[in-house]
Amino acid sequence: MSVFSSIAPRLMAAGILFFFASLLPAADTTVYADALDAGWQNWSWSTATNFGTTSPHHGGANSVAVTHQAGYAGFYLHSNSDLSAAGYSSIQFWIHGGSSGGQQIRLAMIVAGGSEAPLSVDLAPPAANGWTQVTIPLTNFGAATTIAGFYWIDRSGSAQPAYYLDDIVLVESNVPPVPITLTVDVAAGRKPILPQIYGVSFADPAMVGGIGIPLRRWGGNSTTRYNYLFDTHNTASDYYFENIPDDNVNPAALPNDSAADTFVHETLLNGADAIVTVPLIGWTPKSRGWDCAFSIAKYGPQQDHEFWRPDCGNGYHTDGTPITGNDPLDTSVAINEAFVSGWINHLKSVFGASNAGGVKFYALDNEPMLWNSTHRDVHPLGASYDEVFTRGRDYASAIKATDADAQTLGPVLWGWSAYFYSAKDVTDGGVAWWNTRPDRMAHGDMPFLPWYLQQMNAASITAGKRLLDYVDIHFYPQGNGVFAPSEGSAATKALRLRSTRALWDATYTDESWIGEPVNLIPRMKAWIASYYPGTKLAITEYNFGAMNSLNGALAQADALGIFGREGADMACLWDPPTTAQPGAFAFRMFLNYDGAGAQFGDTSVNALSSDQSQLSVYAAQRTSNSQLTILVINKTTGDISCDLALQNFTAGSTVKVHRYSAANLASIVTQPDATAAGGSIGTTYPAESLTLLVVTPNSNVEGWATF
Repeated sequence: MSVFSSIAPRLMAAGILFFFASLLPAADTTVYADALDAGWQNWSWSTATNFGTTSPHHGGANSVAVTHQAGYAGFYLHSNSDLSAAGYSSIQFWIHGGSSGGQQIRLAMIVAGGSEAPLSVDLAPPAANGWTQVTIPLTNFGAATTIAGFYWIDRSGSAQPAYYLDDIVLVESNVPPVPITLTVDVAAGRKPILPQIYGVSFADPAMVGGIGIPLRRWGGNSTTRYNYLFDTHNTASDYYFENIPDDNVNPAALPNDSAADTFVHETLLNGADAIVTVPLIGWTPKSRGWDCAFSIAKYGPQQDHEFWRPDCGNGYHTDGTPITGNDPLDTSVAINEAFVSGWINHLKSVFGASNAGGVKFYALDNEPMLWNSTHRDVHPLGASYDEVFTRGRDYASAIKATDADAQTLGPVLWGWSAYFYSAKDVTDGGVAWWNTRPDRMAHGDMPFLPWYLQQMNAASITAGKRLLDYVDIHFYPQGNGVFAPSEGSAATKALRLRSTRALWDATYTDESWIGEPVNLIPRMKAWIASYYPGTKLAITEYNFGAMNSLNGALAQADALGIFGREGADMACLWDPPTTAQPGAFAFRMFLNYDGAGAQFGDTSVNALSSDQSQLSVYAAQRTSNSQLTILVINKTTGDISCDLALQNFTAGSTVKVHRYSAANLASIVTQPDATAAGGSIGTTYPAESLTLLVVTPNSNVEGWATF
């Protein structure tokens, strides 16, 4: 992560609080001319400033003298109110190098929320004893919609001599607003939308049945160490590394009627398929007892303990250092592939084989590159390339031998870093482990996930059958406040809606410590095509946050639309909303928008918006009746009226309209019909809304909808 990636921690440490107001309209905005404008504040750090320097000066009577007194010191001018970047074309200023010149300076733009814009600009070293005008287009800072300030930061790593700035101005953009256009081409981009992309982890049965959720996942940290024989799981680092027996009215009947059995039964009863996570870590709870990994009586005083069972510590000495060398047998027994085969045989005996109505999908554990943290009581060492692959290969082989048609998902990685590195890289690589990356270097410096796919492909060839059906990853947006239960500030809400671009947009630099394009689905599909063709893509944990808000519902609907358009094969939301929360209505727009089971189409077709930051559009056609369904998401705080052009589709005269918006957060409301005329649908999309258009083809036109 770059030292320039965010200044928020420095500012907050200095006692500076962030306040955000509504975005202000733009005109030419003077930041400094003889004095700092009243709308701006000096939030500099490790930098001496004099805003009344009389010599040298460029315009008027004064300039500001800037002296960076330490490496990476910053001259930061902060706007009292967030500005809309759309109203400005550039930042312009004059710079003087003083008597020495040659200072090494980087200019960064700060967006609402205190984060740095995706890109920064290295300035040409200023000339000595003379003024130079500098004009930098705001596009040079990457995609940013707000301006909270600018800072000139030392990039030499040491103190620098004084330089001078004058006539700092934000230049108004003279480009008139461009009307948004929406286009749907029914003949282009046609691909199936798989129902499994609308999955939810641990969804309430009422949500599964009431909305029509097609896929339900049994996953998470506690499933890594679940023993079906005792109906007991270990909570790992989530809660004091305790074995907790699940509620069971008749333990004597186990393994029948366990929590896992109940999960599968409820899932199948409500018409969904189940993903069951099976343990690969090599340990499982040893009994139905309430055992814990770090007994205070055995391992000594600890930082914290469980309230109801005070002998169960958190595994850290009172000085904050982790307890090491504990005995895994305190909670667990060792297991191998035979344990998983036994569990699958049990599930087959109760529910049938995968091809006969039983469990179709088995995940190869959960987030193995975090085991040394989440399950450090039994797996204190960082998992390596070889360990994760070997365990995956062996357990996948056992699953296929037990239920030949079952589908396997792996390696179930926690997120961005794990796609490229192993946990062993982190634990053995030192402070700058991403530079040393010893495990990755031992494997040809090949990123982990492509290497894993390559090895699984070779193992499948050797076995004479496919061992891995889905490459399974998790993805959570890393921008500040995005993956959070509350919607946050206006800046966070805007960032949440931009963050979905990480799923597909190669031009979008992730606005987080990642600091580069994620391009998630295309990246994964390219790796699959290169290293294990035919493997499907599953994103079995993701969440863009704020499921209890309209903003969260907009982001969730955007993600579901992207999954269908980009051709993901499976996805499961983590931490689902309740059936009454706005996030659930994002699913209803695709699965049950009329309350009677009507769904979004099953064949994706090309849908383009000229400005996806304001209006996103997704379209699909139903195989059953050739109707066209079009979802338009207004991400802005204002109503937008525009025409939607239909290509290669002749519509009937009326268009059904269903909408979810702030006007009624408890229901999707059927609106008056819109009109399709001349190959176009004109309507207004209210602020922060989901609008579904259902377009019936004109059956009198020869060749309609017969692609």
